[in-house]
Amino acid sequence: MCNIRWIIRLRKYVMTAKVIVYSKETCPYCVMAKKLLSEKGVSEIEEVRIDLDPAARDKMIEITGRMTVPQIFIADTHVGGFDDLAKLSRSGDLDKLLNS
Repeated sequence: MCNIRWIIRLRKYVMTAKVIVYSKETCPYCVMAKKLLSEKGVSEIEEVRIDLDPAARDKMIEITGRMTVPQIFIADTHVGGFDDLAKLSRSGDLDKLLNS
């Protein structure tokens, strides 16, 4: 029988897509997004804090057309916010995207 801890550790190495999360310090949805990604085996998240870097905020708005956080990118795909990420997770498409 497989050891579940071994499988979880292995998944962290299999997930290869780069993940970027635009966030703020006082954002509960940002925390939930990072937690969900971590539960999916993502061990490295590039966090861009727009509350500390106004230029990054401007870039986020220019790229996404959105002013809210989190804004999540997986590989070259703009996922959207936490609700979009959770929807992808429920449908099973998040795993596919993370493994791309």
